[in-house]
Amino acid sequence: MWFETRAARILKTRLPLIQGPFGGGLSSTRLAAAVSAAGGLGSFGVHHLDAAQIKETVAELRRLISGPFAINLWIPLGSERELRPTQEEFKSNVARLKPYYDELGIPEPAYPSGFSQDFERQIEAVLELKPPVFSFIFGIPSAEVLKACRTHGIVTIGTATNVEEGLALEEAGVDLIVASGSEAGGHRASFLRPPDESPATAALVPQLADRVRTPVVAAGGIADGRGIASALALGAEGVQVGTAFLACEESNASETYRRALRKDSARATVLTRVFSGRYARGIRNRFLTEMTEHERALPPYPVQNWFTQPIRQAAASQGREDLLALWAGQNAPLIRHDGVQELVEFLERDTERVLSRLGSR
Repeated sequence: MWFETRAARILKTRLPLIQGPFGGGLSSTRLAAAVSAAGGLGSFGVHHLDAAQIKETVAELRRLISGPFAINLWIPLGSERELRPTQEEFKSNVARLKPYYDELGIPEPAYPSGFSQDFERQIEAVLELKPPVFSFIFGIPSAEVLKACRTHGIVTIGTATNVEEGLALEEAGVDLIVASGSEAGGHRASFLRPPDESPATAALVPQLADRVRTPVVAAGGIADGRGIASALALGAEGVQVGTAFLACEESNASETYRRALRKDSARATVLTRVFSGRYARGIRNRFLTEMTEHERALPPYPVQNWFTQPIRQAAASQGREDLLALWAGQNAPLIRHDGVQELVEFLERDTERVLSRLGSR
């Protein structure tokens, strides 16, 4: 059967299907539990949580899930953890966003003690909690961390947006490599080459599968059986689906967000760094359009992400689609399902249909 792959055996799941790990509060334990119960690997993005919150999340996941699940972290790039804008730069950034703060009725932010979570404390929590699967993007954890994962029996999944990154992940000894094509929604997880140099899924997967022994999982633009069958034909041994799961009622995306994924405007997505300071693919809206002219002046991640977080949170609570970060892949127009169970059943059934049709030709 098509789902009997090395990826499924490594993950100990019925299907070689991974739910994309959404960061910034879009993940939910309910979503991860539903995906795992349906036969895939439920995931939860925790990069925005501190160590105590990660512990609470994993405890909740263990209460809801009897099988495997994954938690996901972002690896810090370069010296970004030490980034501190001057007081003048801080005031300039506040002034640029003040019209949005005022429009949403939220106060101007005060200079914080830090702009992101303590990564070392997050990693310590991961190793202490020993989740079944630890996935990560934007780089590779240290050799010591990966060795500890192997010692504790934690399956590791790294993400590559080009062949060079895939080769680096294999050399580091990860268990699975997600090949994330340029069609994928959300942040481009590039760490060795610029994000705009990422090839499409159909180009990346076969190139990487030919160069590594580690099982490759395809991601980007996969929303039905055609996408899964294509990924398998290109050499992948599993798939990661993001946007289609984000549109499900079990996700933590707001109702406004989920509606936006089904509109005609979702047919056109762009790469932008106006929301977080890192390039990510999303649906064009008012905030994205208005801030693009300032893109060169915006601070990098995590500073810009910190500045826009209250805007995004208020926009979600107020149903303001025009000011939300609407991350979406290029195949959002293929979304048809509202619930995880029906989506997974469709993906499994549709993949079998496509493969059967091809086999009869």
